[in-house]
Amino acid sequence: MNKITRKTFLEEVTLLTGASLLAGSSLAAVPNFKKSQMKLGLVTYLWGKDWDVPTLIKNCTTAGIGGVELRVEHAHGVMPELPAAQRQEVKKRFADSAVKVVGLGTNEQYDSPDPERLRKSIERTKEFIRLSADVGGSGVKVKPNQLHKEVPTEKTLAQIGRSLDELAKYAADFGQQIRLEVHGNETQELPNIKTIMDHAPNKNATVCWNCNPEDLNGKGLEYNFNLVKKRFGDICHVRELNDTSYPYQQLMDLFIKNNYKGWILLECRTNPADKVAALIEQRQLFEKMTS
Repeated sequence: MNKITRKTFLEEVTLLTGASLLAGSSLAAVPNFKKSQMKLGLVTYLWGKDWDVPTLIKNCTTAGIGGVELRVEHAHGVMPELPAAQRQEVKKRFADSAVKVVGLGTNEQYDSPDPERLRKSIERTKEFIRLSADVGGSGVKVKPNQLHKEVPTEKTLAQIGRSLDELAKYAADFGQQIRLEVHGNETQELPNIKTIMDHAPNKNATVCWNCNPEDLNGKGLEYNFNLVKKRFGDICHVRELNDTSYPYQQLMDLFIKNNYKGWILLECRTNPADKVAALIEQRQLFEKMTS
C-alpha cells in the first residue's frame, strides 16, 4: 500500500506541476491592459452649436461630459472680438463648473497658394491662440484642408507644415497647443498628414485624429494610426461611437495600448431630439469601450 500511495502521489505532483506551467504560460500571453486615462468631451459642432455658455455647461454637467472644444462661430459666442471682461467671464464660468474648456476649434487653414491669404490665416490663428489662453483653453484646432492642382503636392504639404511650425512656436508662449485635424480632400490621407508633420518639427504642433473613412485605406487602421501616433496632441475627434461603419472599439484599444491620456471629443453628425440623452448614451458607450 505504501508503494502504491507513493507512486500515486508522485504522479499527481507531476500533473499539478505541468498544469501550473501551462497556466503560467497562458497568463504570460495575456496583454498587460492599462486602465484608460482618456477623458470624454464634446465638440460644439452640431449637438452644441445652438447652446450659449451657461446652457453648454449645464447640459454637459447633466450628461457627465467633462470638457468642450468650442467650435468657432457658434451660439457660445467665444470669438476673437470678445472684449477682455467677457473673456474673463467665460473663463470664470467654466472654472466654477465641472466642465473644462479643452480649446477652440477653428476653420483656419494653410494650403492656399496665395501668400497674402496664407499670412492672413496665420495671423487670425494667432488671435485664436490668445483667445484660447484668455478663456482657459489649452489649444487651437486648425485644418490642412486641401491640395491644389496647379501646385505640386509636396510643396503644399511642406507649406502647411512650415505654417504649423511657426504657429506652434508662437502658441507655446501662451501655454497653448496647435492641433492639426486630419481633414480635407486628399490631405486627410494619413501618409500626407505624416508628411505635413515632418515639416513641422516643433513638438507643440500636434495631430488631432478625426475618424475618417480614409483611416482604413491602404494597410488599414493600425498602420495609419502608427504613422502619426508620436505626434498626437491632447484631443481626438470621434463621431457617434455606435456607428458601425468605423471600428471604434479597435481605435479605443489602440489609444489604450499607447497610453493615450488626452480627450476623446464627440463631433457627432446626427440630430437627435434630446441631445442631452444622446450625450449620456455616448458617455455610457465610451465607458464600456474603455473599461
